[in-house]
Amino acid sequence: MKRSKPKLISLLLLSLLSCCFLFAPHLLCFFSPPSPSLLDFPVKVSERLDVHGNTDLIKRSTVASREGIWCDRTGYRTDICFMKGDIRTRSPSSSILLYNSQDRSDGFSNHVSYGKIKPYTRKWETAIMDTIRELKLERRDAKKLGDEHTCDVHHDVPAVVFSTGGYTGNVYHEFNDGIIPLYITSQRFAKRVVFVISEYHKWWELKYGDVISQLSAYPLVDFDRDKRTHCFKEAIVGLRIHDELTVNPSLMQHNKTIMDFRNLLDKAYRPRINRLVAEEETRFSAEPAKDRKAVSRRMQRPRLALLSRKGSRGIKNEETLVKMAKRIGFQVQVLRPRRSTELAKLYKELNSSDVLVGVHGAAMTHFLFMRPGSVFVQIIPLGTDWAAETYYGEPARKLGLDYIGYKILPTESSLYRKYEKDDPILRDPDSINNKGWQFTKTIYLDDQQVNLELRRFRKVLLDAYSKSVS
Repeated sequence: MKRSKPKLISLLLLSLLSCCFLFAPHLLCFFSPPSPSLLDFPVKVSERLDVHGNTDLIKRSTVASREGIWCDRTGYRTDICFMKGDIRTRSPSSSILLYNSQDRSDGFSNHVSYGKIKPYTRKWETAIMDTIRELKLERRDAKKLGDEHTCDVHHDVPAVVFSTGGYTGNVYHEFNDGIIPLYITSQRFAKRVVFVISEYHKWWELKYGDVISQLSAYPLVDFDRDKRTHCFKEAIVGLRIHDELTVNPSLMQHNKTIMDFRNLLDKAYRPRINRLVAEEETRFSAEPAKDRKAVSRRMQRPRLALLSRKGSRGIKNEETLVKMAKRIGFQVQVLRPRRSTELAKLYKELNSSDVLVGVHGAAMTHFLFMRPGSVFVQIIPLGTDWAAETYYGEPARKLGLDYIGYKILPTESSLYRKYEKDDPILRDPDSINNKGWQFTKTIYLDDQQVNLELRRFRKVLLDAYSKSVS
């Protein structure tokens, strides 16, 4: 029996080897060295999938040694590519080049010598993606490196390349499609990263410069207009995105959460806020003592911030609503943010508020500026239930806000006076939404105002008040 063991082991090994050859390359045989993959570049990672099928980079940070280009195109929301080696930008041809010093027949199964990518996080929206500049990623022979690609600017830190085109200009998309994905993708570099921006806007840098400075210690590169050749050793082209206005800690190094992102916002805006507070204190001390006492009494009340809209989805009886909130005991601040509104000022107001009230729309993105534990009341017009919950309600809970969704009745909508009472627009909004986005937008977003039933809404404000003073 003892002599038969070596024969038995030999037969088992031969069988196992046969299986490896028979089923390769579909199965990874452990007798062969593992092939480099996306998950080995630019850091060795554990693979996890989010609800949209995105593989993401988490946990370990051992730099891979092999150079090349790897792309993950499995995600529903975004494509992302990784480059390592002698990387050089070529703006006139919309190219990022990798000059390879290794044998091109290195067997990298996910290696590409030429590829294209649109570095924007709404991959599934064909119409908007058609407006995004396409970048070419090319792997070339280093022996053919000509003078035209001599480095004008050397960088000793990685690059993250992305677009600020598309829906940029809408605050929801600026945060959801850009700023939060940029945080997810770049925070692990601890500011040692250069942002290379396609379809760059100067106003975008001015608006978000405070936040960008917390993610990168280097000047931005305008890919379209900067014709110089920038050289890097590593680059990520495209951004990771997890879900609506959120950060999935299971996909982040050190289990970072949306709270960590909010802490970054606080750090970004704090210097400016401190200056604004100092200016207010100076003005306050110059006022007569009687006026200072009146202001102090008002400041002791819970603060309610009302995000006001004009036109579509505006509150028609807003003035009466404000008076009612004051009678309940709130100190009320009506805010009307515009594209040009300084975000530090808006952050200061909302960060110091106990309750936020507003009608569903892009401005609800500013719930990110509220302190965890504060109350967020979203007024939900007809036909917007799913969007209100998906884009703002659920993300607000993840941030730790006490979220209240106030779904209006048909009688509280301006549509009630435009359509018959049994019209599906009033009776069955889902049936209208099922016809397509254009119907939703035209009817429920662009052509609806809110006239609150104040006795009904008063119960919501009383609930918010009790939570804010408890």
